[in-house]
Amino acid sequence: MAGPRVVIIGAGVVGAALADELSAMGWDRVTVVDQGPVPATGGSSSHAPGLVFQTNSSKTMTEMARYTVEKLTALGCFLQVGGLEVATTPERLAELRRRHGWAVAWGLDARLLTPAECVERHSLLNADRVLGGLYVPTDGLAAAVRAVEVQLAAARERGVRVLERHEVLDVRVEDGRVTGVVTSGGDLPADVVVCCAGIWGPRVARMAGMELPLTPLAHQLAWTGPVPELRGQEQEAVRPILRHQDGDLYYRERFDRLGVGYYGHRPLPIDADEIASVDAAEVMPSVLRFTEDDFAPAWADTLSLLPGTRETKVEEGINGLFSFTPDNMPLLGESAEVKGFWVAEAVWVTHSAGVGRAVAEWLARGHCSSFDLHECDVNRFERHQLAPEYVLARDCQNYVEVYDIIHPLEPPANLRPLRTSPFHARQRELGAYFLEASGWERPQWYEANARLLDGHDIPDPGDWASRHWSPIVAAEARASRETVAMYDMTALKRIEVAGPGATALLQRLSTGDVDRPVGSVTYCLLLDEDGGIRSDITVARLGRDHYQVGANGNLDLDWFHRHNPGDTFIRDITAGTCCIGLWGPRAREVVAPLAGPAFGPGGFRYFRAARGYVGSVPVTAMRLSYIGELGWELYTTADMGAKLWDTLWEAGQPHGIIAGGRGAFNSLRLEKGYRSFGTDMTYEHDPYEAGLGFAVKEGKGDFVGRAALLERRADVRRRLTCLTVDGPEAVVMGKEPVYDGDRCVGYVTSAAYGYTVGRGIAYAWLPAALAAPGRTVHIGYFDRRIPAVVTAEPLVDPAMERLRG
Repeated sequence: MAGPRVVIIGAGVVGAALADELSAMGWDRVTVVDQGPVPATGGSSSHAPGLVFQTNSSKTMTEMARYTVEKLTALGCFLQVGGLEVATTPERLAELRRRHGWAVAWGLDARLLTPAECVERHSLLNADRVLGGLYVPTDGLAAAVRAVEVQLAAARERGVRVLERHEVLDVRVEDGRVTGVVTSGGDLPADVVVCCAGIWGPRVARMAGMELPLTPLAHQLAWTGPVPELRGQEQEAVRPILRHQDGDLYYRERFDRLGVGYYGHRPLPIDADEIASVDAAEVMPSVLRFTEDDFAPAWADTLSLLPGTRETKVEEGINGLFSFTPDNMPLLGESAEVKGFWVAEAVWVTHSAGVGRAVAEWLARGHCSSFDLHECDVNRFERHQLAPEYVLARDCQNYVEVYDIIHPLEPPANLRPLRTSPFHARQRELGAYFLEASGWERPQWYEANARLLDGHDIPDPGDWASRHWSPIVAAEARASRETVAMYDMTALKRIEVAGPGATALLQRLSTGDVDRPVGSVTYCLLLDEDGGIRSDITVARLGRDHYQVGANGNLDLDWFHRHNPGDTFIRDITAGTCCIGLWGPRAREVVAPLAGPAFGPGGFRYFRAARGYVGSVPVTAMRLSYIGELGWELYTTADMGAKLWDTLWEAGQPHGIIAGGRGAFNSLRLEKGYRSFGTDMTYEHDPYEAGLGFAVKEGKGDFVGRAALLERRADVRRRLTCLTVDGPEAVVMGKEPVYDGDRCVGYVTSAAYGYTVGRGIAYAWLPAALAAPGRTVHIGYFDRRIPAVVTAEPLVDPAMERLRG
């Protein structure tokens, strides 16, 4: 039987990689179309400077870059001269140490260099300006156009058609499914269409009825005249590609000349519909005229950093278009609205072959086994994140910050506030320090709780970890363990699943047995076909055919919709509802007088749900706690949220009630060993590795991923492991490498200081053989190696007495 008819729109490095990978998997009815001449089609690939720095804070992006390097090297399209990032400020030097940690954690060979070693590697550098560097030997230069040519040639040998000079005029859709592509050279029937159109992506996606959150922005690249020190160079480049991120600059050689790339100028966005056609463009559609005034600071800094350039000048330059997204990650996957319409967008040369591999696997197998793609899925965005104003503002800000030192908790610099819970006014009155989560303003701590610090000496966790931190976090954590606290949980995604097929759908998709009596709450997982964790969820059965699901984000909603056979009502109810977590040993004393006997001793048990009233406020109450203390999640409609807050707040005054922020929440949840999807575990991990085997009910019948999971269960080679660290200044932040001796053996996921246990806590992925309590390993934190001990979990209340009290 013939495979599906596939049309790939765009013959740049991404489209070429996808055609190569997909045809290698046996798909034999693939057509690639492009409006320009192949292989230099006029898109971003045709002018890309080709620098490939593999190090990234994202493990997935680093792995896709490494695959790209390996593949292009094997194809003869990569010059492996190494990559050098230099620091000219103490802040950048510290940042390079952090980046070194990422590189090592994700499996790259990376080295920190002294100033002298930097100059030894790159003789053009001014030794007086350089404080140190990060060197990755396998970085280098990709020949993008050549990579297009070679990969398309391989695809053609397997039967792939390549149609150049075919402008896409429309994407045909019937009954919610793609049926073909209309081009200037005729119609192409299709079962699957993949948009790899790069800077034209929003225009092409719109043809299929899809809004793509992508902005083309111009980026400056200039070329010098001959540089005396490079004269006579027979190879295109011999020195490492170079980054001077303090100046928003990068450099590459081209025989006796130097290419200078600059991110320090004002954002220069352009509407995808305004990009010139191939025939109308002066040079090519992705190349705009060079704006010399914007480049002046870059050249001044270059003359200082690379003194040899003082004997030359800028001879040519371009403003080249590249794609940016609201979170700086690619856009991959199938449209939620149109079956068969896929995108592989916002991908630079650095990750191109990796993305080609990922999307090919996803198409051919139904999931990607080579990379964790949860950060890249095009359906990850909330609706407000697709608004044109939002997309433009965030994409431009990401351009400005592309080389900035960004703290892991750094909130966005613009478009705030976007989403506020009904409690927002009360939180401001209490002096909340807000960060952002999915557009929600979420308190990190409350200045009103500073009074709780009296008589307590709270140690400072160090310069990096103390950013967006306050000693008040410790006071809130302590109060939550000793009295009672209110936590705003509104940012948690809530999905209503109802109808005659609701139970069957949730049974099929989740690892838990949700077909239990009304009032039951089940913690369970969503798995991919390969047994990897897609999400962790709580499922509350509120009626025979009515469930409320506590989910992690829009990808869970998308997953439910994709698997809905049509007999189930699925709705995101987050915006119309709100939630307070009322937790602590005195929680019952606060709520029982307001809500009646069901909340008193002997009332509904742990992991049960009931509808009722708190004072005059109708609530759905769930006996759950993310901080490991007695209490309830109390849900109500948004219009009643302020009343719920005020009712609980007033009733809690005699019991010492406080409002708690996310800083305390994170500390408390780690003390209890609660995992966070997307941080502690992702698509690449299975439940048994992650310590969540208890959430898998193998005997309930079949569910997505069950067969693969049973195979993986017998061969657990790594484990999510609790580490503790002595000393308050040893608080790490996540993504640091973990060493056994001199060998990197894993990486940190979540971390915080545990104020109850008086130790730093870090969860980390380690080989199973090293995950034995009492074992000492070391965490690489900037320029330090911090001893950490594998510790049995949970650290607090292992008998669950506080939760079930």
